[in-house]
Amino acid sequence: MDMTLLLSFIGVAVLLTLMPGPDILFVIAQSISQDRKAGIIITVGLCTGLMIHVSAAAIGISTLIYQSAVAFTIVKYAGAAYLIYLAWQAFKEKDAGFMIDNQQTQQYKSLYKKGVIMNILNPKVSLFFIALLPQFVDSRVGNVTVQMFILGIIFIIQAFVIMALVSFLSNKVRIFLMNNPFLGKRINQVKGTLLGLIGLQIAISDK
Repeated sequence: MDMTLLLSFIGVAVLLTLMPGPDILFVIAQSISQDRKAGIIITVGLCTGLMIHVSAAAIGISTLIYQSAVAFTIVKYAGAAYLIYLAWQAFKEKDAGFMIDNQQTQQYKSLYKKGVIMNILNPKVSLFFIALLPQFVDSRVGNVTVQMFILGIIFIIQAFVIMALVSFLSNKVRIFLMNNPFLGKRINQVKGTLLGLIGLQIAISDK
């Protein structure tokens, strides 16, 4: 694989990961409402979901879903409904403030699943990889599918590093908010609003 092409891909991947989107916003919200460990666990779940999307894009499944209006619509609305469900859960906890240690232990096990499901049910992620990966593939240097897998893994690695760093930075914000009870009790309302808006955005968006 051409090194210039690879470096260009990494640069584009970093910029796209840093753009405000469902994944990074969810990591920020979870890191602030719980802690950096929660944000990292969510990140691992999201990256697992990315791996599934990369595999689907590389072997052509994502293209089939994209070409099927029914399949695309089902996945889109399922993803939107799941995000709105998570928003509803956050609003239910609106007066709880920050998670305490024993609650965190119980919550960590479900965070990974939330990250995986959230990404799998977002068809925009599949479309993203369908559009991005082929632009950095050179059919002259090897198998296209293998190259797409490699590029996808590189994207996931840099995404994990960036979102893990975001978790640590968000934890600094959490510490500040913990010293402000008024803001602390409203963190779940903010998280619920954020997840709800993302869910609605997915529901009303086109291909």
